[in-house]
Amino acid sequence: MNWFLLIATLPGQAGSLRLRFWRQLKSQGAANLRDGVYLLPGQAGLRPPLLGLCDELLTADGQAWLLDIPAQSDEIERSWRALFDRGEAYQEWLAALTATLDQLPELAETDARRSLRQSRKELDAIIATDFFPGDEQARAKFALADAEKKLGKYYTPDEPEAAADFVPRLDARQYQGRIWATRKRPWVDRMASAWLIRRFIDHQARFLWLESPSHCPPDALGFDFDGAAFTHTGDKVTFETLLSSFNLDSDPALKRISRTVHFLDVGGAPVAEAAGVEAMLDGMRSALTDDDQLLEAACNAFDFLYQSTKNTKETA
Repeated sequence: MNWFLLIATLPGQAGSLRLRFWRQLKSQGAANLRDGVYLLPGQAGLRPPLLGLCDELLTADGQAWLLDIPAQSDEIERSWRALFDRGEAYQEWLAALTATLDQLPELAETDARRSLRQSRKELDAIIATDFFPGDEQARAKFALADAEKKLGKYYTPDEPEAAADFVPRLDARQYQGRIWATRKRPWVDRMASAWLIRRFIDHQARFLWLESPSHCPPDALGFDFDGAAFTHTGDKVTFETLLSSFNLDSDPALKRISRTVHFLDVGGAPVAEAAGVEAMLDGMRSALTDDDQLLEAACNAFDFLYQSTKNTKETA
């Protein structure tokens, strides 16, 4: 394979530039061959940031050359590839993940989910610079998936498994004045789904909080548990399933809220406001033991979030 060789000399007094230079090279996964000489695989996506780094050094009166190096002898290739072995990083990451799982009996659910999202972020960072992936990466991905499943079963044993990826389109006029049932002590997906039902689907909705999904009355519309009328489908959480079912997924503000709900419920792409929404909902659930009161507070919060998201969209 081809390689990039970056040769750089920094100006003597450029302390902040030197720190920024080291951080950028580290984030890109560069190997240090010797002072001022750095090696990276010749992947096309690495060229633009390296050229940008060179331009920055030249502007600051430093020196920089980015060289394309052809494939070398087998012996050199093996030694260069060994510089990018991420085995130790995966081992440290796995040890931290195991420590988090060992703390589950002591951790609050919000803290545990936040720790697991941080673990996913850290794993993504390792994978981004794992240019020659092997068994360690596959084991780490499996360990993370298994940890997410264990966390879900520990805190929400009745959390639904995803159904087949098919969402029928429904007419909200046929779903008015109904009883909607879900598991008690709702968290983000159930809170957001109940708000969506009340504000956009069934304005006269009544909510029933179940001790167990098996207690759901036959005339109630269940949501967010296995066998419910509305639950996880494919990669959609219940909030997203409801959006699709009732033709609400063309609303940009609701779509953005759905990304926040998805991230907080099952992970995925981070959303800027997710941490604030999570802290707010966690505070409500800690302060309010009555689920009807909790829903009222959550509905007010999501009303403001929806309006803020609409305003951001309209003024963008």
